[in-house]
Amino acid sequence: MKKKKKVTSVSYERREGAFSREYSVTFGVLSALAIIMIVAGHSGYDILSVGGLFPYYSFHVPLFMFISGYFYREEEESRPFAYLKRKAGRLLLPYFIWNVIYGIVAWALRAFGGFAMGEAISFKTLFVSPFLNGYQFIYHFAAWFVPVLFIVEVMNLCMRLLLRWLRINSEWLILIGTLAVGMLVVQFAIEGRVWGLYKTLGRILFLYPCFQMGQFYKKKLEAWDTLGNGPYFAAVFGIQVLLHLCCNGLAYSSVWCTGFANGPVIPYVTVVSGVAFWLRVSKILAPLCGANFLYLGRNTYAVMMHHILAFMLVKAVLAGIAAHTGYLSDFDFARFYADIDYYYLVKGSEAFQMVYLAAGVGLPLLLQRGQDRLLSALRRVLSPSV
Repeated sequence: MKKKKKVTSVSYERREGAFSREYSVTFGVLSALAIIMIVAGHSGYDILSVGGLFPYYSFHVPLFMFISGYFYREEEESRPFAYLKRKAGRLLLPYFIWNVIYGIVAWALRAFGGFAMGEAISFKTLFVSPFLNGYQFIYHFAAWFVPVLFIVEVMNLCMRLLLRWLRINSEWLILIGTLAVGMLVVQFAIEGRVWGLYKTLGRILFLYPCFQMGQFYKKKLEAWDTLGNGPYFAAVFGIQVLLHLCCNGLAYSSVWCTGFANGPVIPYVTVVSGVAFWLRVSKILAPLCGANFLYLGRNTYAVMMHHILAFMLVKAVLAGIAAHTGYLSDFDFARFYADIDYYYLVKGSEAFQMVYLAAGVGLPLLLQRGQDRLLSALRRVLSPSV
């Protein structure tokens, strides 16, 4: 019987109604799960935290870095400028287009809607603030990750080119060196020395080792990742339970470099344990997931960019019901207009968080699908017929 070729590439196409075998289904599932955790985390919904055993904020942002690092290819080092141009086109160009749009949205809501969120449109908020904190217009603040990822991609390429030139391009050296820097950042944060603009550099250097973990896994560990599910999960769960018993809470903030309650090592231990758990879950789920779930895995950018606005649309509907009917009398209009983190639960029901999650995932995907169809139609119009 012919041996199946291992699937590792990120290319994704439709062929006769099926997904191309070049696409890594496991990492597609992992990406989809990761973005669900991001959306759920922003609405306070612990649906995928495994009963609180794996807090989202102990690993979910680094998980995206891990995935990106896994797909870095050494071949890019032979054409670095083409690589950087492509990354800028895929990451920064759409980010800045949407940044302008969200700047206009924030201005309109302040000027005509009575909202108090978002900064004024300026050169700084359009082109500088995205690299400083990414919270300039609030309604897409979750996309702060995009400029950080671009900078990490640039740093990774430059570092690898330098190490290749020095002939010391060792994955062990890269992983240990970047982890040492990341742990130093955590220690500085604990001491209160990562503040103001230092947080910009801090979040980059903290997440940098997580990108390298992806490459290290691909080159050094993936071939050995064959332990049976039983002992594998027993080991991961055992480590996680010990962490909960011995530590003062596992969650921290990647964007603000705060909340590190257990020293400089534990945050990276929770990254490894969280990634290990969900990577194996993704391998198990890969044969079971259909096209729609993989479409989510391919379009995490859109969900990252737009899910906060989707939450706002849900809250706007609730505000309309509260304002024009006798229902939802406890809706807090003051917080709705001034606090992006206000989430109203109908009758206080935790189950209503599923509405926010569904909107946060579904509406951005609908927007992306419409955008894809529009671009496809434009290409057909602009391309000469053969």
